[in-house]
Amino acid sequence: MNSSRQDTQDPSRKPPASRRLPGVAPLVLETPPDASYALLDSGNGQKLERYGPVTIVRPEGQALWRPSLPDKRWREADAVFTGDTDEDGIGRWRFPRTPLGETWPLDWDGIGFHGRFTSFRHVGVFPEQAAHWRFAQEAIAGAGRPVRLLNLFGYTGVASLVAARAGAHVTHVDASKKAIGWARENQQLAGLGDKPIRWICDDAVKFCEREVRRGSRYEAILLDPPKYGRGPKGEVWQLFDNLPHMLDLVRDMLAEKPLFVVLTAYSIRASFFALHEIMQETLGDQGGRLESGELVLGSEGSDRKLSTSLFSRWIAP
Repeated sequence: MNSSRQDTQDPSRKPPASRRLPGVAPLVLETPPDASYALLDSGNGQKLERYGPVTIVRPEGQALWRPSLPDKRWREADAVFTGDTDEDGIGRWRFPRTPLGETWPLDWDGIGFHGRFTSFRHVGVFPEQAAHWRFAQEAIAGAGRPVRLLNLFGYTGVASLVAARAGAHVTHVDASKKAIGWARENQQLAGLGDKPIRWICDDAVKFCEREVRRGSRYEAILLDPPKYGRGPKGEVWQLFDNLPHMLDLVRDMLAEKPLFVVLTAYSIRASFFALHEIMQETLGDQGGRLESGELVLGSEGSDRKLSTSLFSRWIAP
């Protein structure tokens, strides 16, 4: 993260790319229900989800419609996020049926990890990202050559574990010591302790600036920046201020024969086209293809879909 504003008029920024990339826009990537996760219902600003054996009710601003399931199904949830205290950890959760511990085991495609009731309503995984996990897994496994993957704002590390299992040498960066510790726990739970993953607690922008100076290069880069955040030394990240500079650094870190760059953004007042255009500006002269749109969750038992985030991903030629 970086406290200095990188304005679009900054003369140090690269000029717009000279050509536009072909691609599909908008592209909707859906994560359907499965044994590990299901969106059971949504509406009235909330969503009812199943994470493994645990059913959860959480706020969801995108759920503008009315719920499909009867109130009884919602009242049967194992955990409800209330947000009514300032207590860290599980103090913001209510357990209507049976008190639950802070963590419980989850699984994606054979990779085990921990779910956790956090004070910020999140549970340690964003299931809609499974669309990107599958894409990255297939690209890495099919590359036929060594792949170095950089996972920026990597959170609890599920994407890093998927990439490492597929054969990548992974560098995982997050500014939160708690998130890094959680990610290390997930690595052991997944039985991937022997895989080459560097877990780095650092400000993402400062880390990338050092990597550029060192001449470090990566074939694949994932970045999932928050709208707002702070680094370990109080550095401030503002998505709209700092993303242009971050993408310039991403471009500078790309290897001679790259595979892909995936950018995801949550909780911002913008369209997918905003991400599409800034990726066009940054990578348009590199050739390849640009796909942009939204990640959505499919509902169990209905055709309703819930949009969760915007994305843009560049695929090398």
